[in-house]
Amino acid sequence: MDYYRFWQILLDEISAAPKNADRRIVTFKDARQYAGALSEWKSLKAKKPGLRQVQMSPLIRAFFVPAAGAGKLLHTFEDALCIEEDARIQVHAVAPEKSGTLMPWGVKAIHAPQAWSRSTGVHVKIGVIDTGADYRHPDLKHSLASGVNLLYRGMLPFDDNGHGTHIAGTLAAAGGTRGMMGVAPRALLYPVKAFDHNGSAYVSDIVLGIDWCVQNKIDIINMSFGMKTRSKALHDVVIKAYRAGIAIIASSGNDGKRGGDYPARYPETIAVGALDRRHRVAAFSNRGPYIDVYGPGESVPSCWLKEGYKEMSGTSMATSHVTGAAALLLALRPGLSPRELKLLLRRTASPVRLRKGQRRAALGGGAADALRLLRAGARAKRATAAKA
Repeated sequence: MDYYRFWQILLDEISAAPKNADRRIVTFKDARQYAGALSEWKSLKAKKPGLRQVQMSPLIRAFFVPAAGAGKLLHTFEDALCIEEDARIQVHAVAPEKSGTLMPWGVKAIHAPQAWSRSTGVHVKIGVIDTGADYRHPDLKHSLASGVNLLYRGMLPFDDNGHGTHIAGTLAAAGGTRGMMGVAPRALLYPVKAFDHNGSAYVSDIVLGIDWCVQNKIDIINMSFGMKTRSKALHDVVIKAYRAGIAIIASSGNDGKRGGDYPARYPETIAVGALDRRHRVAAFSNRGPYIDVYGPGESVPSCWLKEGYKEMSGTSMATSHVTGAAALLLALRPGLSPRELKLLLRRTASPVRLRKGQRRAALGGGAADALRLLRAGARAKRATAAKA
């Protein structure tokens, strides 16, 4: 394969196309060809500034390139390449309302305060792939690590939307008696800013975010977003994280339908639906047998921009409750695999209340319960120790 020609074709097409156009995900059928293209890219990009628009993921051996050149690449190197659309992904939340609270109802609903005598999530590293976080918020100042900004490299992942800050608050706010408390107040959050101010991201940004989490040995990844279509690149990187021992907890979507969005539908993730205040599956929540567990997701108060608080609804909010509960368990059982974590979450979930005409089997899992989760985790640990 002529790697110089590969990059020259791409450069020629980029220079003739408008900037900020769509992107494509390029992978190679042969890993050796990826290595050859990578080596050539590294040697050329200092001399050819146009190649700086290209990004890469070593985890799935992919390049993310402007769409303008992808078609000609595929035509020229058809036998060597696989190319897919770098689709847009949206966060799973609806419009917020103003609110302020010390102990949100969802944190109490999953019995997190009763679990804090056993675990507060200390030392657990949570990657939050989202819109960033408000580093100035007093309830989050002890919970936030530096993370990464994939949109503006070199800058802290500051939140310019609010969604990521809301998720961070439910996960690990530690405001004490004067502010809000999240589910796992001693966990450490690593914001991964992949979404812009509109709450929109490309698949390639999510791939790079998961890639970063694997490289930085994150314990759990919270992914409160989704897309309708299946992406091979996204599934590949989810599998890589799963095999690296990182649990990915993902929201199912807000269409109020059976079925749901990706990445929650991938078997390697933990899929989360939303509950209302009456412990029923929320009307907006997607549902079905693939849902592993439900969490509080209706009118959830949490941290917001400019040191504020707001209520939001969505499976996004439910997912942060479940991720927080998982962090409480991983602080006690740090060697737990993603598969074991999923099984324990499903096994310890309590039954949800049914709406008229609903069948329990059609909903999937039950309601997350942090206290039951920790008790089951402790029993399993004792059983393992006894066998040893």
